[in-house]
Amino acid sequence: MQQTLKAIVDNCIKELGTCNDLSALNTIKVKVLGKNGELTQVLRGMKDIAPDERPKAGKLINEAREQIEKEIDQKENVLNELELQKRLENERVDITLPSAKVSHGALHPQTIVRNKIIDIFTSMGYSVEDGPEIETEYYNFEALNIPDDHPSKDMQDTFFITDSMRYNIILRSQTSNTQIRVMEKTKPPIKMINPGRVYRCDDIDATHSPMFHQIEGLVVDKGINMSDLNGTLGAFVKELFGSKARTRLRPSFFPFTEPSVEADATCPFCDNKGCRVCKGTGWIEILGAGMVNPKVLTNCGIDSDVFTGFAFGMGVDRITNIFYGITDCRIPFENDIRFLKQFR
Repeated sequence: MQQTLKAIVDNCIKELGTCNDLSALNTIKVKVLGKNGELTQVLRGMKDIAPDERPKAGKLINEAREQIEKEIDQKENVLNELELQKRLENERVDITLPSAKVSHGALHPQTIVRNKIIDIFTSMGYSVEDGPEIETEYYNFEALNIPDDHPSKDMQDTFFITDSMRYNIILRSQTSNTQIRVMEKTKPPIKMINPGRVYRCDDIDATHSPMFHQIEGLVVDKGINMSDLNGTLGAFVKELFGSKARTRLRPSFFPFTEPSVEADATCPFCDNKGCRVCKGTGWIEILGAGMVNPKVLTNCGIDSDVFTGFAFGMGVDRITNIFYGITDCRIPFENDIRFLKQFR
C-alpha cells in the first residue's frame, strides 16, 4: 500500500507541474480525491486489510491526502494569481486617455416656445389650467355654441372614438373644452390660459398635422371689452417677438366669440417690409380671438348681462415655426438629432 500511495502522490505532483489553468486543476482534483478517485479507491480497500494493520494503513492514507491537498492548494493559489494578472492586463483602463464625449440633451423647440408663452401670460397674472384630451361633444362643440352642421363636426375633421346619436366621445379638436370646464366650476373673475394637445383629421401638406399643440386664453370679468383684448395681444406680441413688433386685428367669425378677429403681428424677419416668410405682406397671422359669445357664458352658468370676457387661441406649432423659421411642421416630430441639437 505504501508504494501505491507514493505512486499516486508522485503522479499527482507530476500532473500539477504541467497544469496551466483552473479547469485542468479541477480535473486532477477529481481524478485523485473525487468520489471515485484514486485515493478514495485505496481507502475503500481498507476492509481487506488485517485489523491490526488498519491503523498504520489509515495513517499512511491520511498523510498522502494531506500532501496531495497541500500541493493542490499551492497550485490553485498560483493559478488564481496568474488568472488575476491576465484579467488585469486584458481589462486595463488607460486613465491618460481623454474621456468619452458626453452628448447633452436640450428642450424641444416647441417646449421652448410653449414655456416662453406661458411665462409671458403668467407674468400678466394668468393661471395655467389643464383639461382632458378625450372629450364629449358637449364640451368640445355644444357648450361653445358650435352647431351640428358646423364643418368642424364632420368626420373628416374630428376624430370620433364613439359614434352614437346621443353621446359621442371624441379627441378634442381645440383646448377650449378646458375653458368651459373652468367656467362651470369657477365664478368670475377668471383669467386663465390652457396649453395642450389637440387632434384633427388634417395632414394634407407640410403646414398641417393630425396632432398639434394649442394655447388658449380666457378672461371673464365685469367691464371687459375689445380694448382689453387689443392691449393684451399687443403686450404679448412685443414680449414674444421684440419691442418693435406691432399687432393688427382683422374681422373674422368664430361661433364661440362675438365679435371675432384674426390677430396679425409684424413679421419679425423683415420688420414689416415684406419677405419670403410673410409672403411679401409684412404681416404674419398668429392667432384668433374675440369677445366671448354671451351664449357660451350662459351655457356655463355665468350671467352675460353682468359679465363679459375675451378669448384667444394660437397654435404653438405655428408660433414655433415662425419663431425659428421652420418651413415644414413635420420636421420637429421626426426625432432627427441633427435638427434637435440646434436648440441646445
